[in-house]
Amino acid sequence: MAETTEYDLIVIGGGPAGYAGAIRAGQLGKKVACIELERAGGTCLNWGCIPTKALLKSAEFYRSLQKAETFGIGAKELSFDFAKVMDRSRGVAGQMAKGVEFLFRKNKVDYIVGRAQVTVPGMVEITEGEQKGKFFKTKNVLLATGCKPRGLPDVKVDGERVMTSREALVPRKSPPKSIVIIGAGAIGVEFAYFFNAFGTKVTLVEMLPQLVPVEDEDVAKALQRSFEKQGIAVHVGTKVENVRVKKNSVELTLAKDGNPAEIEAESLLIAIGVVPNLEGALSAKVKLELERGYVKVNDNFESSVKGIYAAGDIIGPPWLAHVATFEAVNAVAAMFGHAHAGRVKIFPGCTYCQPQIASTGLTEKAAKEKKLDYKVGKFPFTASGKAVAAGDTEGFVKVISDAKTGEIFGVHILGNEAPELIAEYVLAMNMEGSVDEVHRSIHAHPTLSEALMEAAAATSGEAIHI
Repeated sequence: MAETTEYDLIVIGGGPAGYAGAIRAGQLGKKVACIELERAGGTCLNWGCIPTKALLKSAEFYRSLQKAETFGIGAKELSFDFAKVMDRSRGVAGQMAKGVEFLFRKNKVDYIVGRAQVTVPGMVEITEGEQKGKFFKTKNVLLATGCKPRGLPDVKVDGERVMTSREALVPRKSPPKSIVIIGAGAIGVEFAYFFNAFGTKVTLVEMLPQLVPVEDEDVAKALQRSFEKQGIAVHVGTKVENVRVKKNSVELTLAKDGNPAEIEAESLLIAIGVVPNLEGALSAKVKLELERGYVKVNDNFESSVKGIYAAGDIIGPPWLAHVATFEAVNAVAAMFGHAHAGRVKIFPGCTYCQPQIASTGLTEKAAKEKKLDYKVGKFPFTASGKAVAAGDTEGFVKVISDAKTGEIFGVHILGNEAPELIAEYVLAMNMEGSVDEVHRSIHAHPTLSEALMEAAAATSGEAIHI
């Protein structure tokens, strides 16, 4: 690969947006390079979505074994090897990263490990890594640099006493005896479930009035009840103040309704969201229009500078891997003159603690605020034969639809396999289907998916099993 190589596209960032965009361009026969600072797959594959799901599967399996006797199976004197749990997670991430590297080779994408900077439009320099100092010409650039965890002011992340989601994934021999998790979005509740399953005393703190603030209120309330039943201490509507990091512990003040309370734990996990990561990606000569630090793009995913596109977390919420992939594939289609779907409109959001959460569209609160004329259909998994047989009856399916036409406004699922179930409603909403069409579609019995049909039927009082 010579220094004079000219590309049709250089992608900066190798996460779900970056690698997908690079591969799609390769499929279109374009000359492409993908430059990633650490490893193919980016944060999601190496330090986010994939390794956390491996950890959560271990926690779920361990919890299932603890209930083995209810299935007529003896499983006494259970134990776990936390180091192996963590190592398995890293192994899964490594395997998937190798898969992305294979796809790069298959689609003739040049994969470069290093930090890249757009020096001027049409020119990219490698500023860190083995190829440091090399310049490459390119007709197009796709920025896919993503986000990084948001920290707390004056609180240093050291990986032992204070962690973000990244440090929490670093292999260790044993879980902390106690941990305070600040932030109860998807990352916070997933780690709360994981650590609690392996015996850590977990305190989960959320400043807003409910857990998983973006989710429907019914989902949040039910999740809180479940977490408290599991032994997780939940504090909502609570601020964290005066964090003191000691040699062997972290002390902090929890303030609710003006009433402070002191708490101490072995570790602190900060899960209060993300911030855009454009560090070093643009020279002073490249001035993109930004909005709160995120790259502002049009419906073709092109920035304010011609030939520079952006996709994924770096263009702002929703910060979801599958949305990032969707955006990047459509950005590549747009830059090379192909038909594309434009900006994302209907998408699923999923959280993988137990019980699991999946949703799409409007919450009931949002429907009220918009003053929509709507109906609600709700079906509990306690009435699902498959859920009862499987021993997983927590949760429900909730459908919000137009009271007259049956147009689906939003769907909210709490329960086992919720992320797998939500796809049917995402498809229905994309096809402008109605709750009646979901209701009239025969679902196999016994399956969890019957709950989707029954919830749709419940909007008109026609559910059979409740």
